[in-house]
Amino acid sequence: MVQHHRATLLLHQQQRKGDATAEEGQQLVAEEGAGKMKELRRRLVDYACHHRKHGHDALLRMLAGCDVRHDVPAVVFSTGGYTGNVYHEFNDGIIPLYITARQYNKKVVFVMLEYHDWWMTKYGHIVEQLSDYAPIDFTNDRRTHCFPEAVVGLRIHDELAIDAARMPGNRTIQDFRRMLDDAYRGRIQMIIEEEEKAAAVALGTPTQGSIRKKSALKDDKPRLVIVSRNGSRAIENEAELVRAAAGAGFRVAVLQPRQDTELAKMYRALNASDVMVGVHGAAMTHFLFMRPGSVFIQVVPLGTDWAAETYYGEPARRLGLRYMPYKIKPAESSLYRQYAKDDAVLTDPDTVNAKGWQVTKKVYLDGQNVRLDMVRFRRRLRDAYDHWAELRRRHNADSTETEQRKPW
Repeated sequence: MVQHHRATLLLHQQQRKGDATAEEGQQLVAEEGAGKMKELRRRLVDYACHHRKHGHDALLRMLAGCDVRHDVPAVVFSTGGYTGNVYHEFNDGIIPLYITARQYNKKVVFVMLEYHDWWMTKYGHIVEQLSDYAPIDFTNDRRTHCFPEAVVGLRIHDELAIDAARMPGNRTIQDFRRMLDDAYRGRIQMIIEEEEKAAAVALGTPTQGSIRKKSALKDDKPRLVIVSRNGSRAIENEAELVRAAAGAGFRVAVLQPRQDTELAKMYRALNASDVMVGVHGAAMTHFLFMRPGSVFIQVVPLGTDWAAETYYGEPARRLGLRYMPYKIKPAESSLYRQYAKDDAVLTDPDTVNAKGWQVTKKVYLDGQNVRLDMVRFRRRLRDAYDHWAELRRRHNADSTETEQRKPW
């Protein structure tokens, strides 16, 4: 017997054969605690066995006690455990939610275990693209909700990936990104209007549309965004990188995302950028905000080759980005100043990583910064600029051809 439960979900389905008034159902009751999802699954099986044994009568009596009857399915999942890590929030939460819920075309109710206000504040714009209904806080909502069906848990395909072969309509990660466009378009427009009003107050003159006009005038140069880090894996000569990028012809911006940074602002900056540069880490998840065809330069510290490629490199290619990894040499790592030049930490990172995750984390993730060799890195900047220039040339050629074909 459950002594302290908050909400009960009753799943009911109209019987399609035999008695048209009979209903089938399963009762899901989740106790508070870390094992909520496992408990949900266990009770689902237990109730199914009970239902087969005792028939429909008890179920129909139980259904009469529903406080809320829904005519759309439920998707049950947890928003707990992410601790502000944007990689896990997208890889383990947002993308699997899209994979699981998109088939319902927004006609679905989200039932959230371990509901967190911060999560809804951060991802509410995305949730609104996937459901027309207010989510249910499973822990604090004491009502009994009845659904025609429910999916308990989320489906995941791969690292920051969507397998089109397993999706209705063969949807891909590009479709996911278009959904992000829809999610943030309204909020970005509001941010621009707020900035224009603030500028008008500061200058004492009307500036409506001025920010958008200035952005249009800046299109003569490609935009490069550096995603900056504090603490470990920071770029020690970041100021030199900014000067080098500007010298290569880029309009440069430096972003330093925090846990409370509004995602719409990050999306606005990266969606408008042509190149993103950053050191391997969770913040590289923001490549999802870039337009296909843009350049992603991931600085790969010692000992992180596999993770950099698996978690960000390959997913970026699937999104349609031009991925240009920059693998540092030992002399570009702060570890070069701490270990002998023939130490395995510098010469054989695979051997060091084989000692286990805790060693990898201590040595290569938490214990390392980078100082870019700007002679080497300028080649990456040139490659990125050339890629942008080629795309621009093709775009202009296509635009000219289209104009020439118009009947006048």
